[in-house]
Amino acid sequence: MIINTGGRTDTVQYYTEWLLKRFREGYVLSRNPLFTNKITRYELTPDKVDCVVFCSKNYKPILSGLHEVTDRFNTYFHYTITAYGKDIEPGVPCIEESMETLIELSKLVGKERVAWRYDPVLLTNDYTVSRHFETFERMAKMLAPYVDRCIFSFVEMYKKLQLNMPEIIPMSEQDMDILAGGLGTIAHKYGIHIQTCGTNGDFTKYGIYSSGCMTLDILGNANGIEFKKLKHKGSRQGCHCIESRDIGAYDTCLNGCKYCYANKNPYKAFENFKYHNPDSPLLLGNVTEDDTVIQGAQKSFKKQV
Repeated sequence: MIINTGGRTDTVQYYTEWLLKRFREGYVLSRNPLFTNKITRYELTPDKVDCVVFCSKNYKPILSGLHEVTDRFNTYFHYTITAYGKDIEPGVPCIEESMETLIELSKLVGKERVAWRYDPVLLTNDYTVSRHFETFERMAKMLAPYVDRCIFSFVEMYKKLQLNMPEIIPMSEQDMDILAGGLGTIAHKYGIHIQTCGTNGDFTKYGIYSSGCMTLDILGNANGIEFKKLKHKGSRQGCHCIESRDIGAYDTCLNGCKYCYANKNPYKAFENFKYHNPDSPLLLGNVTEDDTVIQGAQKSFKKQV
């Protein structure tokens, strides 16, 4: 099975101590977001976990302890660095600091295990097409020697986003085509493999691949292991990723990004943070007598020799 540490929240940045302790103790509990009294237990041991996938906007807090995981597990790292500032991503370090941390991470784990995420791509009066191109090129020039690939997607215009971010400008198909063309040209200028994930549309004419960001091919090539040839169901439209198990929780990320889909609102996350106990196997709170804990299925995707 694949363990995903960052789909619901930025565990790397805000729950570092908890995350490392879960791997030390060899198991984690995950509360069902829909049926909150149901909890699933996953064993965090190399014989049960094919690969641990990280996703964060700031790896600095975990760099000194990351070897505790990388020494024992196959791993892959998604590092999100966008063109936006504190007006859109208030809890995220500035671009320069983020790039420096990505380079540190890459030197620790190897560039073949690091993907740079430039997503979501969105437009406002301040974040224009030309600003995206200017910022993306500045980052691509610096990051090219340290990343396996670049992944981008266009923002999804769901209702919550329009409430949380009224300044956003809806993108036309022409906008997307222009942006894809520019990003593709810049990526190839610096020798970066660029792809989409979670975005519909064919941009192959710009040298942009359509693939999942978490496929068995990507994870296998990064770690030198061979997986079975399995269908990748994805988690939503336009997604082509292999199934994984997320150990985080919604409404717990303190980054406060305006476009966030995992928080109902930023205040909810700060309120929930008070219930975090680094010593608990759950990200939030503790197991109660009303909870039911079941053992999660942990089927390996590895090819049998």
